[in-house]
Amino acid sequence: MASIPSISQSQLFSKKPQFISTQKTSIFPITTSFNPSNRFVLKSKKMVVAAAGTTAAAEEKSKKRYPGEGKGFVEEMRFVAMKLHTKDQSKEGEKEAQEKPLPKWEPTIDGYLKFLVDSKLVYDTLEKIVDKADFPEYAEFRNTGLERAESLEKDLTWFKEKGYSIPEPSSPGLNYSAYVEELSKKDPQAFICHFYNTYFAHSAGGRMIGKKVAKEVLNGKELEFYKWDGDLSQLLQNVRDKLNVVAENWTREEKNHCLEETEKSFKFSGEILRLILS
Repeated sequence: MASIPSISQSQLFSKKPQFISTQKTSIFPITTSFNPSNRFVLKSKKMVVAAAGTTAAAEEKSKKRYPGEGKGFVEEMRFVAMKLHTKDQSKEGEKEAQEKPLPKWEPTIDGYLKFLVDSKLVYDTLEKIVDKADFPEYAEFRNTGLERAESLEKDLTWFKEKGYSIPEPSSPGLNYSAYVEELSKKDPQAFICHFYNTYFAHSAGGRMIGKKVAKEVLNGKELEFYKWDGDLSQLLQNVRDKLNVVAENWTREEKNHCLEETEKSFKFSGEILRLILS
């Protein structure tokens, strides 16, 4: 029998096994890439990136500016109010003109008196609410110089002295007065919307209507309703500043709620305005 050559221990370990080759390992230089745990790490990184993108999008949305927001909340209210005008009323208007045309513009003394009486009831209500101040922010709007109830009282006294019969408040004024009274007890943001729109609308479009009516049925007489003590533009700016300060303490949701009430304020005031033509 042929003898098996003897191999010493030193000889046995003097050479590296052939299956361990640097060339072979170079084919797969990163062997851990096939480790399931690495796939988890890569997936986790993708999830983190995706989550970061979602967060960034949410932050971007929260930073989104509402129309007029950069100039203060009053500008937001003005913007919404102007959008509710028809296109023929304002260049900023978006509403289409009513399919059913309004009655022909033919104001009468009787209709105008109804309008003045119902307007006085609403202003009386607004000013009593502000004086009572169920919510602290209401007190900011006392004695602004925009108050109209006293001026309307003087006008109605003048008509009475001229021999005209002063009517009782009608449904439009009664309904609006009751609505803002109830609203003021539980919803300050919505109430502030009506406060703003009532006073500011009268200082703008209201004055234009007053001049037209005075020209057609009052021989051009200017009523106290359309007069203010002091510079009207400054009085309005003072109230704008107060409104902006009050709104700084509101959340975005509360501000939006206030803006959403604008359409209702237009509805109520429009019903009172139409009394002029009744």
